[in-house]
Amino acid sequence: MPPLQIYRKRLIPDECILLKNDIILEQNDEHIITKWNTINPKTTFSHGCSCYFLHDGIKVSKFLRSDGSLLYWYCDVVSYDYNQETGTLIVTDLLADVIVHPDGSVEVVDLDEVAEAFEKGLLTAKQMTDCLRQLNQLLTYIYRDKFDRLQAHLEKLDMGL
Repeated sequence: MPPLQIYRKRLIPDECILLKNDIILEQNDEHIITKWNTINPKTTFSHGCSCYFLHDGIKVSKFLRSDGSLLYWYCDVVSYDYNQETGTLIVTDLLADVIVHPDGSVEVVDLDEVAEAFEKGLLTAKQMTDCLRQLNQLLTYIYRDKFDRLQAHLEKLDMGL
């Protein structure tokens, strides 16, 4: 079996890029954990780590400033398409995102992009309903004080990049 290659697919803008510099730290049937530096330089954060929850359709990322301090947790609603023959995992961003700040405040963002993508035919009806269900599941974790279960996979990491 070839080594796993992870691609990030966006609908808006339309792009699919190989995350060739991401380092896979852990991989099993439940999740994949990676650490990474930003692809394009950012002023607010420089690196982080992500946990792809393969059965839940979410990716939880810990965004870190250059000094290693937490900027926030960024949660993407995604779909996964794995090709065992080629060892490729395409992670499609279904556009709905949740930001959890260090103070515990929560922002749900980019729902306008979900609507736009659906109107333009970039999201199928199934993708739209999957997105809404997965977003609801993620928010349920957060609002019922169970987000720490998702964070735990990343909190244990040594983030020296």
